[in-house]
Amino acid sequence: MEQTAEGTKLWCGAAMMMAWRGGWRGRKAAATGLAAVAVAQLVSNGVCKQLADRPRPPKQWFPHDEVEDRPDSSSFPSGHTAAAVAFTTAITPTWPLAGALCAVPAAMVAIERVQSGAHYPSDVAAGAAIGLASAWLTRRAPHLILRHWP
Repeated sequence: MEQTAEGTKLWCGAAMMMAWRGGWRGRKAAATGLAAVAVAQLVSNGVCKQLADRPRPPKQWFPHDEVEDRPDSSSFPSGHTAAAVAFTTAITPTWPLAGALCAVPAAMVAIERVQSGAHYPSDVAAGAAIGLASAWLTRRAPHLILRHWP
């Protein structure tokens, strides 16, 4: 699952399928989902990881070879989880069935980040919170801008 979620490939692929097969609703959900992913990545990887500089969990905690392939960046927060939650949360109000289908791989990404030794559970929780906030901001931004536009 990590390979598929790397670089947001999974969410870009889901957005392409939604835009291709979902008509106007699919295109709207896909655009909103990708915008939320961009915000989540900016916040998690562009800001929070630079400020936190938290080391990854100790390698000896994990009895498998996956732990050798971990990134060197800060453990806090999980950018993979932030992207997964942002995409899923952002598309759900527009297309609930697609949101429900994306919730399964999103949960798998979050679980895998801890299981692989790449993150502590708190890193994943923080990533999920960033994803939720990014989706909310992405969905609300047009209304907020128009309401405060002179």
